[in-house]
Amino acid sequence: MMGTIQALLIILLVAWMIIDQNGLVIVSYFPVIVGFITGLIMGDITTAMIIAGTFQLMQLGVANLGGSSMPNYGLATIIGAYLAIRTGTGIKTGIAVGLPVGMLAIQLDVLVKIINNFIAHRMAKLNAEHKWRAMLRQPWYGVAFFGLEGAIPAALLVFFGPSAVQAILTWLPKWFTNGLTIAGGLLPVIGVGMLLHYMPTKKFATFLIIGFVLTAYLNLPILAIALIGFACAYYYFNGTMRQANEKKASANSSLAADRQGDNYDE
Repeated sequence: MMGTIQALLIILLVAWMIIDQNGLVIVSYFPVIVGFITGLIMGDITTAMIIAGTFQLMQLGVANLGGSSMPNYGLATIIGAYLAIRTGTGIKTGIAVGLPVGMLAIQLDVLVKIINNFIAHRMAKLNAEHKWRAMLRQPWYGVAFFGLEGAIPAALLVFFGPSAVQAILTWLPKWFTNGLTIAGGLLPVIGVGMLLHYMPTKKFATFLIIGFVLTAYLNLPILAIALIGFACAYYYFNGTMRQANEKKASANSSLAADRQGDNYDE
């Protein structure tokens, strides 16, 4: 009975983590955080935190910017810790099983984002038709899909074992995985394009060109480009603040001179 409750709590934790990750982020989805919660559920915090620390190191420097998809190391942590503690097979086995589950989440994440894109268009259509009650129901479908993105692989492993996840990865047709890979590659481009649309691109076009040259032609690592960007931002805003202070000082001097002139006239 206790094992069933733990399994259900693990599945719910994974579902909530994905929903929270794409929402308010009430509970951080970092491996060390969800790993600690998994350890509390399973009664072995030490093993869970060792696995969480390993996946946390893998996640460092990796981010799904612009809507891109990446391995879900939080999911890998929860599943790996659950398996290692439940079966007693050890930390190495938990890491070895958790990683392919996190990789499977990439394909599911792309698929869910594509589905949610259709939901967003349906919401726009219902809004245009003034069917607002139906429109307000649509976001809940997106929340449910995000929850299933994590709950499905978690349930497969919890109830059927690691071989079920590996079988799915092997069974998926090549054309299907290639299509999701292409779609996943397009998502960051669309995301960056949306960001550029709302950012003051024309005002800072010079910095965009510099960043493109540093990346495409000089092949600098992202850390070097980030440091150069920070230096440019510091120089720009420091100069802007200096100019603003000079204008303020000049305005105060003019105001003081005008007041002295008024006193002289009296």
